[in-house]
Amino acid sequence: MGSFFNMDNPFFRFMGRVADLMILNLIFIVCCIPVVTIGPAITAMYYTTLKMVRNEESYIVKGFFHSFKQNLKQGIFINLILLAVGVFLFLDLRIVVGNFQGFAGKAMYVVIWLGIVLYAMIFVYIYPLLSRFYNTIRNTFINAILISIRHLPKTVLLILLTLCPILIFFIPQTMISSLLILLFILVGFATLAYAKSMILVKILDNYMPPEETTPSVWDAEVPAAEDAGEAPVQVLPESIPEDGSDITED
Repeated sequence: MGSFFNMDNPFFRFMGRVADLMILNLIFIVCCIPVVTIGPAITAMYYTTLKMVRNEESYIVKGFFHSFKQNLKQGIFINLILLAVGVFLFLDLRIVVGNFQGFAGKAMYVVIWLGIVLYAMIFVYIYPLLSRFYNTIRNTFINAILISIRHLPKTVLLILLTLCPILIFFIPQTMISSLLILLFILVGFATLAYAKSMILVKILDNYMPPEETTPSVWDAEVPAAEDAGEAPVQVLPESIPEDGSDITED
């Protein structure tokens, strides 16, 4: 009986993880309300879930806002770029479907869908990369493309996981779909990010330098995007505060 009330037993660890994900989900939704801050909010969520997968997190809220603040500017710019491209692809698809026929219409339809696939490949990596590596916006986009191609099977899995919530709307029973929507609002965004982080952590670890050779944040240079076929990933550790210390408990 005493082992059941041990806070280190699997049940309490699981419930603690669920509580952390609910808190993370709530602050993520709140930070997405201004719309323009969706990018920094997604980045901060991945920063937190990647740490959770590694069992490195200390305070969920403190870690989230540390990353949110640090990646605010770049996150907003990346969000606006992705939003603009997404709207462009959507409008193009509607125009082609409604106005073009024959070979030209089919060719344009294929080109637009190739653009949508590339967009999805970039989307699943861009914010996790931003959360873990210092880099320019340009190189972050290039890295997202190259890494998505290099790890194509896992990229497909990440895209499918990202699209999973859409399946809720195809459930015929209204009561079940409503309950699932409510559950997703409570914990869904963070849970999905956590599930994807289990895959992402294995990918991103390939681009992390050995601990003993990790360069200084301020001395390292952003590598050129054209370097010999290698993804121009900035080999720096995840979000280091300006004072060089990591987030620790007070």
